[in-house]
Amino acid sequence: MAEKSERAQREEKILQFWKDNKIFSKTLSQSKGKKEFVFYDGPPFATGLPHYGHILPGTIKDVIPRYKTMCGFHVPRRWGWDCHGLPIENLIETELGLKTKKDIEKFGIAEFNSKARASVLRFEKEWKEIVPRTGRWIDMDNAYKTMDSSYIESVWWSFKTLYDKGLIYQSFKSMHLCPHCETTLSNFEVNQGYKDITDLAVTAKFELIDEPKTYLLAWTTTPWTLPGNVALAINPRITYAKYKWTGGIYITAKNLSHKYPGHIVEEILGKDLIGKKYKTIFDYYQKEGQVFGADFVSDEEGTGIVHIAPAFGEDDYNLSLKYKLPFIQHVGTDGRFKSEVTDFAGEQVKPKDDHQVTDIKIIKYLAGKNLLFAKEKIVHSYPHCWRCDTPLINYAAYSWFLKVTEIKDKVIKNNAKVAWVPEDIRDGRFGKWLEGARDWAISRSRFWGTPIPVWQNTNGSKRIVVDSIETLKKYANTKLDSELNLHRPFIDEVILVKDGEEYRRVKEVFDTWYDSGSVPFASRAVKELIPADFIAEGLDQTRGWFYTLIVLSTALFGKSAYKQVVVNGLILAEDGKKMSKKLKNYPELTDILDKYGADALRYYLVSSPAVRAEDLAFSEEGLDEIVKKIINRLENVVSFYELYAGKQPRRHGVSTTNVLDKWIDARFARLREDVTSGLENYELDRASRPIADFIEDLSTWYLRRSRTRPEALPKLCMTLLALAKIMAPFMPFMAEDVYRRLEGGKESVHLEEWPSKIKVDQKILDAMDETRRLASLALEARAKANIKVRQPLQELRIKNHELGKEFLELIQDELNVKKVTVDKNLGQEVELDITLTPELIEEGKLRDAVRAIQDWRREQGLKPGQIVEYKVPEQDREFFMKHKLKIEDSTNVKLVEN
Repeated sequence: MAEKSERAQREEKILQFWKDNKIFSKTLSQSKGKKEFVFYDGPPFATGLPHYGHILPGTIKDVIPRYKTMCGFHVPRRWGWDCHGLPIENLIETELGLKTKKDIEKFGIAEFNSKARASVLRFEKEWKEIVPRTGRWIDMDNAYKTMDSSYIESVWWSFKTLYDKGLIYQSFKSMHLCPHCETTLSNFEVNQGYKDITDLAVTAKFELIDEPKTYLLAWTTTPWTLPGNVALAINPRITYAKYKWTGGIYITAKNLSHKYPGHIVEEILGKDLIGKKYKTIFDYYQKEGQVFGADFVSDEEGTGIVHIAPAFGEDDYNLSLKYKLPFIQHVGTDGRFKSEVTDFAGEQVKPKDDHQVTDIKIIKYLAGKNLLFAKEKIVHSYPHCWRCDTPLINYAAYSWFLKVTEIKDKVIKNNAKVAWVPEDIRDGRFGKWLEGARDWAISRSRFWGTPIPVWQNTNGSKRIVVDSIETLKKYANTKLDSELNLHRPFIDEVILVKDGEEYRRVKEVFDTWYDSGSVPFASRAVKELIPADFIAEGLDQTRGWFYTLIVLSTALFGKSAYKQVVVNGLILAEDGKKMSKKLKNYPELTDILDKYGADALRYYLVSSPAVRAEDLAFSEEGLDEIVKKIINRLENVVSFYELYAGKQPRRHGVSTTNVLDKWIDARFARLREDVTSGLENYELDRASRPIADFIEDLSTWYLRRSRTRPEALPKLCMTLLALAKIMAPFMPFMAEDVYRRLEGGKESVHLEEWPSKIKVDQKILDAMDETRRLASLALEARAKANIKVRQPLQELRIKNHELGKEFLELIQDELNVKKVTVDKNLGQEVELDITLTPELIEEGKLRDAVRAIQDWRREQGLKPGQIVEYKVPEQDREFFMKHKLKIEDSTNVKLVEN
């Protein structure tokens, strides 16, 4: 554990101040009745601790509401918890030592779901500590939970509405199934789990019945599906060839002839192969199959002949429907061969720990039967379960679907109206995903989830779709408990009766993504608050929450669920690799907060490319730089003000004609304009970065050049208070600290309004930029001549003749020269007279003496106006006594001789 820094301790005190004085609540009550800025917060699971991947979007989701609140909007912010689904179920399975779905059923659904409910918020306490510690304001005490009855009821309402619109249907389709979870997954869930793996592909031999020793060659990357083969597919328009080679005649697409040995003895049109019969490799279910034509067959890879197993592929299943082919499902939902497959019964077809082992056994079987033509290793992208990491298998099964294809065009039109940051995601990553949208499999054959609200009669010919608890009570055959648990198995026990006929609930539960996609209407039963003005999440949610939100909202209300989206990238370890608990390749979040403080972390994140969906390699060096260049620098400015202003009354309204004061006003006007523009366009990096530049200018130019001007203190105070308001959304702790130390007018800076627009004086900004540029060139000339700045010089000549007198005086002071002369005929931009006269050397020595005494005062911890004695060094006695009055006047000391 890192020791808490002074910054972190100060932030914790401010956190307590906010809590004790209910500042967040006051910002909401202050804006009540004003126009609402609608914001949805995507619900996380509380089964793990918050990490950087949560803090990044969380900070984005804090900056914008804080800003909008200061702009006069009412911005309620309510936390939510995702409670259902495979993430929780997998956790409980592991803890209980349950290996399969059947194990859960033996254990008892009621007990299993009870354990799930109890574990849902196991880390709620830690979340409630860390989220506020990062400076985020959101109501976590009244969080919505997707497992609450009120939330479930809203989900039921949406399902019934969609069902009545004809957008819900039940169907038997080929989908991806997780053998461990024993449930099908939606296409966007599948898309989240692809990994590159090495698999085994085989080219198998299928002997033609009417031509012994003549074989059709079919290539497959899933050898385990071969026992379910019922047909072979060819393309009628492709030309095929017969090759003569050791052991017989082989048929493949002619275009692929270069891949196979032997010589061509005959060419055949694909259509002439249709109808031919062959011997099946496995005879567990049937002894022969037939060749059929199919347009999806290509001669670009494999053999140009596809093995058809209708239970394990979408094209296969559709072909089987077209030609009424036998449907053989030789693998169960647990991913094991059924008992009929006698040689491999009970074997996992794609084991998680060794996905090749079963394919190897199949290959050995083929080789033993002389039906293996070739085998090879291939590297391809293969889908794995997004929760348990088990390899998925294609599997035909029943599911409830939302007819996304019917509303796809409307979804795409709605997306076109949404503003995305970064902009290219709208028509790029997200837009392309929408173009390929398929019907959404919204049901899961699982236990802990929102129950699908469909009750069917005995033969399934009639249904009652329930939209509320009231409807449930209306048709229930017994009086229902007012505290009825709407989860399985209790809801399964509710029997409905209509016209004397009993109806029982289907066993499926909702995809947990349907739960989170229901946030707009389920978390706040106010449909008028759709769409949200703003949402933000990570790039992966283009395949998740962003998608389910827009699909459900379009289907239900005809419009998008949101107007504005900010998409963040991934936070990676410093070496660019994924952050890993196992590798411990990143610092603990709590240690970072204790060492650098939340403001440094917030600014580091929102000023980075990560707020534009780019990845960020997390670096403590970046945090350290922010502490040094922003936090410490600003702290020094505030400390200077406190030191020299003392207890003098704050003169906030003092006007001044000094060019530095005019410049800092113009500089703040530019800051306010840049930050506001960035925030209004939801470009947080563009909004936050100017703050660092302004603090640098305030510290290294305005304050440094104004140190000897006591009359600048009121202007400095006003500037710091205005800066605190600008910083408030980004660095809420430091903004509060500065505001309170300078006695801002309200209880908290976060109760202030956003600074009003001020006209930017571009002329003075340009002139000051030129002044600083010329000064920098002249300082380079000094450095080149190896003459320190404390050594006065006689003259600096500059070519620029447009700068006014007050700017030339600044250059004169900055360069420590007696005069600045303008000469537009000068051969270069600046020319420094480096001649050192005895008088100049004497003056330089005097400045060194003054600087040495000032350094000594700082080391002694003396206050600015405190007059003390200073013993004159014996070796410099004559010089000090000669300049006694000047030294004493400049340093507030009384010189005394030893």
